[in-house]
Amino acid sequence: MNRRALLRVAVGVPLLGFGGLFPAGAASAAVREAAAPAAKGAPRKAPPPRLVMIDPGHGGKDPGTIGASGLMEKDVTLDIAKELARQLGRAKGVTARLTRDTDVFLSLKERVEIARAAKADLFISVHADSAPNARARGLSAYTLSEKASDEFAQALAQQENLADGLGVDLKHTDAEVAAILLDLAARHTMTAALAAKQSIIQGAGRDLALLDNPMRSANFAVLKAPDVPSVLVETGFLSNRQDEAQLRDAAKRRRIAGVLAREVSALISAAPFV
Repeated sequence: MNRRALLRVAVGVPLLGFGGLFPAGAASAAVREAAAPAAKGAPRKAPPPRLVMIDPGHGGKDPGTIGASGLMEKDVTLDIAKELARQLGRAKGVTARLTRDTDVFLSLKERVEIARAAKADLFISVHADSAPNARARGLSAYTLSEKASDEFAQALAQQENLADGLGVDLKHTDAEVAAILLDLAARHTMTAALAAKQSIIQGAGRDLALLDNPMRSANFAVLKAPDVPSVLVETGFLSNRQDEAQLRDAAKRRRIAGVLAREVSALISAAPFV
């Protein structure tokens, strides 16, 4: 069965909202269509480019963390995200979009909805927050978990002002089919998110300094798209003077973006994304 089609059946992906899913019985038909093999001898279509939605954290009235030198997180994240999108746009079979490309405020829910409406294959939220302790430094990545992997991750998630949980409306879908589809969607989304986190950290660690225990999880609201694998990347911590100095340097920001682009373009073209 086409995994992407199955996920869309499970959650509907309405434009900027959560209604408008399949009417009664339509889900089963859509599953049969997704499962049907291609006709023998039919030319195989080239797969569409993989879409990576890049989310520069904070913005507008929300500056995020402000470093000792006055460097604002919202500016750091936007600059890195733009460069990451630019470099990903040069990779074969990959397209990249930004949730914001100017200094504007977006709620956490809006960021998630933008990724869902675009049917993104991967969502990456870029940050440079304040760590629970000033000694913490280095790049790290986080996936969604109702229970945080540790107190450090929990503190970061709380700092990001968690919104209400996002639900999926399947009231018009056969109950048994809905349960199966949601389970498959959730499994794929989490499996892909974990794979992305691991790939980013393992690859980036060859070139960039990493936080101690750089792969963590917590209940980040911005990672709650039920059908879009989502990862939050801390490019460093503005609460640490060494990280702040690095993130203040435009050339080093470009280097961080380049390393991330290299790893993301590789992982998005491999299982479980294909």
